[in-house]
Amino acid sequence: MPTAESSTASQNPFDSKGSFLLSLYMTLVGYSVLVALPAINSAWVDQLGFSDVEVNRVASSDLLGLFLGSVAVSFLISRLGRRALIYAGIVIAIAANWLCIYFTDYSAMLILRTLAGFGAGLYTAVAVAGLGARSKPREAFNWMLLAFAFSQFIELQLIPHLSMTGIYLFFIATYVVTLPFVGYMPSQKQAKPEFAVASGEQRPGALAWIGIFAIVVAYINIGAYWSNIELAAEAGGLDGDWAAQVISWSVLLSFVGCFGAMYALRHFDYDRPILVTFVLMVFAVGLLAVDISAGFFVFSVAMFNFLWIFIDVYQMGGVSTADRTGSAAAFIPGAQGLGQMLGPLVASFLLETGTGFDGIFILCAGASATALLIYTLSYLATRESAKASTQ
Repeated sequence: MPTAESSTASQNPFDSKGSFLLSLYMTLVGYSVLVALPAINSAWVDQLGFSDVEVNRVASSDLLGLFLGSVAVSFLISRLGRRALIYAGIVIAIAANWLCIYFTDYSAMLILRTLAGFGAGLYTAVAVAGLGARSKPREAFNWMLLAFAFSQFIELQLIPHLSMTGIYLFFIATYVVTLPFVGYMPSQKQAKPEFAVASGEQRPGALAWIGIFAIVVAYINIGAYWSNIELAAEAGGLDGDWAAQVISWSVLLSFVGCFGAMYALRHFDYDRPILVTFVLMVFAVGLLAVDISAGFFVFSVAMFNFLWIFIDVYQMGGVSTADRTGSAAAFIPGAQGLGQMLGPLVASFLLETGTGFDGIFILCAGASATALLIYTLSYLATRESAKASTQ
């Protein structure tokens, strides 16, 4: 029996402070490679000698593992339970990161980073499903993304000063810290939380899976952009150290994105703010296909960081409120991982065929435009359905 802090918490064990703080910390750890990709990719190039094409494929393998681990959670959570999956994810992620210290060739790295991503996927999917199972999932995701912005800033400041061994040991340490606190995760095996949801939080279940697909598409942009932005700046003639600092400090605009999303959630409906945000994202990332000047670079990176977090609050909260069983929420890290895997993978082929970074930013704009189309059609369909039901 969970200890009740309120009548709501007594019905919903995921509303407890222990479960929330554990899930919050785990999402930050699970996404740590994802958020630090610009710095990690530069380290792979500078310290291991990987080419731009190889770096994109190694990054893709890590994110493919994240996707596979998240999918595995959706099938295993009812059989093994949340705590067992957390322990399994920790063991796999630690082992894979440890082996990366000793096996540094390109072929081995592809395998080991897939394995590390798989462990992270098991670990992260349980955490995200826990946040999505709270009575107010959008609020939970907003707090998570606020913490995410802070941890992203810290990582981008820290990782450039570490050796490759130091980077892997940092990741290992973050998983080890989790071990004493796993007991705070609710232990029931079923994926469906046993609590009632206010009618105002209900949305048609089909929208959850439309939202999952939209997350995949939106994260193709994020994966391709975030993996290549620092490399593109250097290729465009900008100073690499200056570009890295711009990227790092621009992450602080994610805080503004979180507070902007909180304001929009209180004053506007769900659909229209995300449509406007995707229009701005298309412009922000597509701008670098025109020119990678210092001014365009700063504007694009700043807008990207603000809009990324704003969009995530709406996408993750929308999926969770559309399907309160939690099964769709468990797919969120997988959808993000799949999109971020496809982004660098397609980018690597564009670089290999000589299309260059211009082509990558066109890809980014195209992915954002496709997500915008998905949400526009969804908005129009639900609006017509609402009109029909009132007649």
